[in-house]
Amino acid sequence: MAEDQATTAMETSAVEKQPETTTEAEPPSLTTKRMVVAIDESDSSFYALQWVIDHFSNLLLTTQAAEAESGMLTVVHVQSPFHHFAAFPAGPGGATAVYASSTMIESVKKAQQETSAALLSRALQMCRAKQIRTETLVLEGDAKEMICEAVEQMHVDLLVVGSRGLGKIKRAFLGSVSDYCAHHAHCPILIVKPPKEMMTK
Repeated sequence: MAEDQATTAMETSAVEKQPETTTEAEPPSLTTKRMVVAIDESDSSFYALQWVIDHFSNLLLTTQAAEAESGMLTVVHVQSPFHHFAAFPAGPGGATAVYASSTMIESVKKAQQETSAALLSRALQMCRAKQIRTETLVLEGDAKEMICEAVEQMHVDLLVVGSRGLGKIKRAFLGSVSDYCAHHAHCPILIVKPPKEMMTK
């Protein structure tokens, strides 16, 4: 009789503990993907942005998805720094410095802000058409260096830049943002080459 009671007690204990041991595990959370696309006034940079939208939208969850699990696309535009003075030759071994007036400085800055706003507005419209969660970032300085600094600080998973298709001579004198980022960015980088008709001749 005692054995039957012990057996019954063990079975009851096992039944009571069963829900704890058979609870279904929660599904693994999605890994957040953070991508950066650098844009400027060139068509090639917007071609790169559209390429990302077409090919990576599955990794950048829509705005309806839970924000904690959403990917994020950051569109970055870098403004060129404005120099308040310019030096012009003034005879052998000499130069004359011409300083910009405060009115001119304000005018240039306003024009830069308007250009940045227009570029980012165009980029946001492209992203919102596919319901991609997007943020924008405006920086000032040398584009190559600022982009690399930004992706390092933001811990980016992927940097995407367009290629202007500069020739060897132009690349030697002007430098290439894509080439510089490929060697200095501390994250994977994707360089999107536009169609031939869009390449700079």
